[in-house]
Amino acid sequence: MTPTPPGYPAEDTVTEQFLGHRELLFSVVYNMLGSVTDTEDTLQEVWLAWAARHRGPGAEPVDNARAYLTRVAVNQALARRAHLSRRRETYVGSWLPEPLLVARDDASDGAERAEALSMAVLVVLETLSPLERAVFVLHEVFGFAHPEIARILDRSPTAVRQLATRARRHVQARRPRHRPPRDQHARVTERFAEAALGGDLRALLEVLAPDVTLWTDGGGKGPAVSLRPVHGRDRVAAVFTAVARALPPGSVDIRYRPVAGDPSALVFSGESPLAVVVVDLAPDGEHIAGVFSVTNPDKLAGIHAPRP
Repeated sequence: MTPTPPGYPAEDTVTEQFLGHRELLFSVVYNMLGSVTDTEDTLQEVWLAWAARHRGPGAEPVDNARAYLTRVAVNQALARRAHLSRRRETYVGSWLPEPLLVARDDASDGAERAEALSMAVLVVLETLSPLERAVFVLHEVFGFAHPEIARILDRSPTAVRQLATRARRHVQARRPRHRPPRDQHARVTERFAEAALGGDLRALLEVLAPDVTLWTDGGGKGPAVSLRPVHGRDRVAAVFTAVARALPPGSVDIRYRPVAGDPSALVFSGESPLAVVVVDLAPDGEHIAGVFSVTNPDKLAGIHAPRP
């Protein structure tokens, strides 16, 4: 191994510091972008900037690695956000966040990657400005103080507080805070998936709220029942019973895994993923207010059939 030249921080220390904060950075950026692929690309840019910061004679360790890395990650994500916005202007149909599979133990122990990443919240965050979304994610999800966020975004604390207030009001108006117990959410998800793919109309009508909405994201490449959201219990139930009738018996397999902050149903044909379906529960915790179905194969590339 080549020795570290005098004046340089040790390479293993630089790498360990980055890896020690990687899960936090991943969660922050994913919340800002809603894309696993773009999050990974952003973190690669963060790593390159972090490594370059420690190169050259006289390079010194960063006093607060967490703050420094978060600042670089957030600003890299904001730059990438502009590119994503242009890309989504030509997107076919509804755009939904790319599903992020979470290890079962991560989802149960409150790990940073599982923090407040529900599909319904991410969909609402798409309606915020990039700066509002950054402030909301940093403050509401990860608990950064307003002065910290001001330093990260190079804004005044007053401006950050105004952004935070607007973002919080906007999100609360569209997504009142109610989070059912995970096991209850999982039970309703399984009831829905079995009824939907089994073509059980009565069971579907029982589990869907009257004002339920269905979003399907095929991106023009995967199956999508509608390019627009489908509203109402009868119409949504009719969509899924038609889908069930079109499937050959025994042609699909359902697995249940956490996706971001939600229980979800993963639909496979053999080893190939067909869809990731996440349901959003109504305030009563027993009925479904929203169904999010991602079938775009580009967004399912990282989904693999888990072993039984």
